[in-house]
Amino acid sequence: MIWQRIWPYLALIAAAFAAFFGIRQSGKAAGKDAARREVEQINRKARETARNVEHETASMSDDAITDELMRDWVRNSQKR
Repeated sequence: MIWQRIWPYLALIAAAFAAFFGIRQSGKAAGKDAARREVEQINRKARETARNVEHETASMSDDAITDELMRDWVRNSQKR
């Protein structure tokens, strides 16, 4: 008798929990997908930058590369 009165409420609570966890999981999946796309975009930009540097240095002479490295990457390069 009591079971017949409680059953609809229990089913409603179970459905609410299932909906909550389903929405939560879809949100987590969407967040992971967005993070993955962001990382892919960062990696794509890094590859493009590396490719541009490689092309630029390929067209430079060894002396020009050495001068640029000394200017940009060596401490106190102004004194040399």
